[in-house]
Amino acid sequence: MKETIEYYNKNSLEFYQNTKDVKMDQLYNFFLKYLPQNAKILDLGCGSGRDTKYFLENGYDVVAVDGSIEMVKLSTELTGKETLHMTFQQLDFQNEFNGVWACASLLHVPRGEMEGVLFKISRGLKEKGVLFASFKYGDKEEFRNGRFFNYYDEGSFRQLIDKIPYFTILETLITSDVREGREGEKWFSVILEKN
Repeated sequence: MKETIEYYNKNSLEFYQNTKDVKMDQLYNFFLKYLPQNAKILDLGCGSGRDTKYFLENGYDVVAVDGSIEMVKLSTELTGKETLHMTFQQLDFQNEFNGVWACASLLHVPRGEMEGVLFKISRGLKEKGVLFASFKYGDKEEFRNGRFFNYYDEGSFRQLIDKIPYFTILETLITSDVREGREGEKWFSVILEKN
């Protein structure tokens, strides 16, 4: 995780410029239909702050966190709301959120640590709260261009969740990357409900 966070610290401005204006409407709709109006959302690994900004502008109460101090600064500036500097392992919320939005962030968690991180997320959710998570589509782990990636598909993710008693899969979605020039890349998104 350390190398990945360092990557974002070193490349924060470039990452911010490449992601802050990406249109995410399909995934917002996929997630928000499960939440009540004015729900409280944790934007986990918020990156540029793009999604926090959208949720705030649409009446949601949002707490944004990121493990990269440089992304925290940029997100705070974009959203006008302080982003918390926190890694997945430092999560310590209790029964606080209706929804957790983990867009292309949990894909940096190694498989050996995923159950522990999901447990921390479940503790932060209210009863019947939901988690949105998205991963590059596939079934492997790799370290590439300075970052660690954990890919999932329907089968490998089902195997993970079958071992975890505190989440149920509600829905999955496979989409193409919405960034220009990356349309050939597939993403696996999932909605989990806290049991």
